[in-house]
Amino acid sequence: MRFLLVEDNQELAASIVTRMGLDGHVVDHAAALDAAETCLRCTEYDLILLDVMLPDGDGRDFLSRHRSDRTTPVIVLTARSQVSDRVGMLDLGADDYITKPFDFSELEARIRAVLRRRGGAADNRITLGDVTVDLLAGTLRVATRDVTLRNRELRLLEVFIRNPGQILSKAQLLDRLFSFDAEITENAIEVYVARLRRRLDGGSPRIETVRGMGYRMTVQ
Repeated sequence: MRFLLVEDNQELAASIVTRMGLDGHVVDHAAALDAAETCLRCTEYDLILLDVMLPDGDGRDFLSRHRSDRTTPVIVLTARSQVSDRVGMLDLGADDYITKPFDFSELEARIRAVLRRRGGAADNRITLGDVTVDLLAGTLRVATRDVTLRNRELRLLEVFIRNPGQILSKAQLLDRLFSFDAEITENAIEVYVARLRRRLDGGSPRIETVRGMGYRMTVQ
């Protein structure tokens, strides 16, 4: 999954980027609202983590503008503990909030909960055909066998399994798996797709190559 982090505290931002990266997520960091707007014009995000007090404005104004034309989930990172402040942010369209300072395990749990609600899921498992992936445990069950996935394999599978039948280009997959500053070519996608195909061997879902266009996951 690809997240946008809007946070001017460099130390906190670096910690979040590192922690999310360990789970295989891509996090683009913007230290100000202007930079965040630029990021949003360049790509799509699965989630936005938004600070409130930023050098060039109020995160609540950004949230209000964002909600007028986008549906990307937003979790607000706030030092404000007053109930009225939190209620106000939820009324503006925030999907959740977390009060600073926070434990990273709580942030991760809130991210999973928001993404589950967005996908209409009751838990962290997604099933397609005879394949079930547990996004929290990082495990894959293919028919009757269990497979442990590496983080990037897990995130690639998540992209495919959430978009069955949809053709995804190498550029789109590259965008979901790597940050702007990563020096990675589209050949890397071929490598990860090949690995994931081996993991799925024996199951009904297949990753098909659509010549000249990309890949799509279908169920045989």
